[in-house]
Amino acid sequence: MGEKLDDYFAKKAKVELGGGPEKIQKQHDSGKLTARERIDLLFDEGTFSEFGLFVKHRCHNFGMEKVDVPAEAVVTGFGEINGRGVFAYAHDFTVMGGAAGEMQCKKIGRILEAALEARLPFVGLNDSGGARIQEGVYSSYGDVFYYNVQASGVIPQISAIMGPCAGGATYSPALTDFTIAVDKTSRMFITGPEVIKAVVGEEVSAEQLGGAMTHNAISGVAHLLAVDDYDCISQVKKLLGFLPDNCCEKPPVIQTGDDPGRKPLELNSLIPEDHRTPYDVKAIVTHIVDNGEFFETQPYYALNIVTGFARMNGRSVGIVASQPMHMAGCLDINASDKAARFIRTCDAYNVPLISIVDVPGYLPGSMQEHGGIIRHGAKMLYAWAEATVPKITVVTGKVYGGAVNAMCSREMRADLILAWPTANRAVMGAEGAANIIFRKEIKAAENPEATREKLIQWYKDEVLTPYTAAANGKFDEIIEPALTRKKIIACLEMMKNKQGNRIPRRHGNIPL
Repeated sequence: MGEKLDDYFAKKAKVELGGGPEKIQKQHDSGKLTARERIDLLFDEGTFSEFGLFVKHRCHNFGMEKVDVPAEAVVTGFGEINGRGVFAYAHDFTVMGGAAGEMQCKKIGRILEAALEARLPFVGLNDSGGARIQEGVYSSYGDVFYYNVQASGVIPQISAIMGPCAGGATYSPALTDFTIAVDKTSRMFITGPEVIKAVVGEEVSAEQLGGAMTHNAISGVAHLLAVDDYDCISQVKKLLGFLPDNCCEKPPVIQTGDDPGRKPLELNSLIPEDHRTPYDVKAIVTHIVDNGEFFETQPYYALNIVTGFARMNGRSVGIVASQPMHMAGCLDINASDKAARFIRTCDAYNVPLISIVDVPGYLPGSMQEHGGIIRHGAKMLYAWAEATVPKITVVTGKVYGGAVNAMCSREMRADLILAWPTANRAVMGAEGAANIIFRKEIKAAENPEATREKLIQWYKDEVLTPYTAAANGKFDEIIEPALTRKKIIACLEMMKNKQGNRIPRRHGNIPL
């Protein structure tokens, strides 16, 4: 046994060294941690158990039979993160640039399958140049994609892009719930700059094409931006804290120490008197959530709508809020996609939803219409109507036209709709409505402009008030803004055992 143990420890140490000291130093010089350093940082000390340490490739083409690929360039296993079980993999870029062959994909598929069987969250730390070309048809991400889809909505899946992620490898993160990209080191694209230049003649840098900020601000592929590997791992842990282990459980409740009856009086003077004057909706969010802590998702994308996680009386909640600071809070194609995806993610993992509303409608224009705003906007309607978690809507200002239902109305089965005294619900604003409804009166008047202004004011006083909507059952309560936190928490407590009953079917057909 002594000799066998010595042999085991020697083999284990060799594999764990990955590509060797020089490659490890090169990884550090590029501002990145190694796969095993990332795993150590991710999991609670001493809890990680590795799968497949001695897995080897079976390729005999192009001299690969002479190439040693320690651990198949990926570390896989399970452990605890803040005391909770989690499965994970981490590409080892020091070994063949983390390139994926047949056995690497089998290792990742195996650990993902195990996470699904165990009903525990799954984290992927991506740092790979893509498929291992030498293995040809044997190198396939198919199993990984299959299990990504089977696990979707069952267990939380989080992807971190901590280096290159190219070609087919990009689709696995795209199939997961959240993607975090590390600034200046992550690269994510289907075809790289050299191929693009050769095929279409376009010159673009890797950073411009698929850098972290590109996917955070332009493509919307990434949900969060990290400054380095340490920040990235920290965000993974924080994100997991808002989510349950699986779809059959509820997110953990954490004692935050914030009084549920706290009355933020600042809210009583936050809304400008002129509805056309912008304000930052995040000020509302931070005033009502526990300790003002808001974990925003996609903060650089579709800025006209805000999404993210927070806690209220220790319970995890998802926030969807109009942002008057950008495009007056109008909904457009990107905002619709962003919100619908977030709504469905929260609903999948039993996270109650809070909608904060001040929106003039959908953004008009031929670019939006030709881009499919009808189809994209319908995604929000679908998401809200499908969601069975507690849904609370707070109308702080205007809510007009199609945006009424897109931000979760009575018709979308909101459990509670609170309105501030500044709120109003209508088909459109007073100016537009008066021009249409009173067109003949205005045209026939001796002083058309004065008559128009008088009728606009009448419409504001009689129609655009929260009391008109409340009289018709569209608002449940008109409240002092400072009571918003207390009212939401009371509703969340009453609705904590809400049962979502859906009509049996294979699945719905969301307008993708």
